[in-house]
Amino acid sequence: MSIFWGSTLVALMMGLIASFVRVKASARPTNAKKILIPPLAMSTGMLQFLVPAFRLTWLEVGEALIVGLIFSVFLIKTSNFEKRDGEVYLSRSKAFFIVVFVLLAIRTVMKAFLGDEVNIFATGGLFYLIAWGMIVPWRIAMYQKYKQIVAS
Repeated sequence: MSIFWGSTLVALMMGLIASFVRVKASARPTNAKKILIPPLAMSTGMLQFLVPAFRLTWLEVGEALIVGLIFSVFLIKTSNFEKRDGEVYLSRSKAFFIVVFVLLAIRTVMKAFLGDEVNIFATGGLFYLIAWGMIVPWRIAMYQKYKQIVAS
């Protein structure tokens, strides 16, 4: 199995895991810590850029973060909260699952085109930055929505 198909399979499995986690999360109340810790924990991945093979140009960094920001809009639109029994819960959204798998499909197509142009380390760094650029704005927006519903 080539690296492309192996990493695509891993991405698909991660999408499925994210979907299951999302369903389970909507069954339990949430709090600010559950919203804000994932992007902070993910930030440790920035350490990969200490290794010269993973380093990108500033243009590549900017492009990856902008693509991530664009992708985050869809996640922001499909993530909402509701108040039940005095607790705040993440609302279930079928659109969220569609968005996650469409983003995975776009990622796969992008990787197919970039795989021949950019080395595997740089590709890994680019896709990490796209994910980070998507998750940070999404979680900030979720936190703002959470604060609004707690205050209401």
